[in-house]
Amino acid sequence: MSEAQIINGTGLRARSSRLAQSSPFQRLVIGLILINAVTLGLETSDRVMGTIGGFLHVLDMVLLLVFTAELALRIFAFRGGFFRDPWSIFDFAVIVIAWMPASGALSVLRALRVLRVLRLISIVPSLRNVVEAMLAALPGMGSIMLLMGLVFYVSAVMATKLFGAEMEEQFGTLGASLFTLFQLMTLDDWANIVKPATEAQPLALLFFMPFIIISTFVVLNLFIGVIVESIQSLRDEKPGAEKPDIAAVLAEVRALRAEVAALKR
Repeated sequence: MSEAQIINGTGLRARSSRLAQSSPFQRLVIGLILINAVTLGLETSDRVMGTIGGFLHVLDMVLLLVFTAELALRIFAFRGGFFRDPWSIFDFAVIVIAWMPASGALSVLRALRVLRVLRLISIVPSLRNVVEAMLAALPGMGSIMLLMGLVFYVSAVMATKLFGAEMEEQFGTLGASLFTLFQLMTLDDWANIVKPATEAQPLALLFFMPFIIISTFVVLNLFIGVIVESIQSLRDEKPGAEKPDIAAVLAEVRALRAEVAALKR
């Protein structure tokens, strides 16, 4: 049975599916996730935990029970269709991790409870579309990353040969040059790197300025362009996307021409 048939049915599964997909129910789940995010943040404060730590633990367990019930409702409503949806599998994995014991060797899993906040991505359609677009843009990003790697490697070899003797800590080895160039790309304290280099070699700006412009601005815009194009492509591929009907437009034009001709006569 398809998801549409389940939703349009009259049985218990149909009512459960309509409830799980209703706007008030979705808003309630979003609100609980936001509350859970606040409680998880408060648990990082020793002073807050010393005051209301017990209440926060109880509230966290209550919210986990509610999220588990909501997940069970969706599994009951959609059965196998639930596990064919990647976002539903993500929700399932997050809830399973939250129920795993957080003691002994598995104590690190307690920190993973904050992953429940990421369920907002699977519930809010706009966030889900952005993530899907980013995943769809990975092949295009791979080409940009390859180009970036080539620029970094060539620039690192040049920087090691040009500035390695004067700035051994920053450019003494190929690895140090790669790290320093990455720092330049992020514009982190870049002036304290470029200024000593220009003092040692006045023409150093002819190397650093093109590198910063290409790595920071050009490549960043390439990433943004690929992601925006991916978002637009996914939007056009959506079943509800509006697409112009050329045949209908031509029919309207012919009808208008006929009416104009009739008015002239």
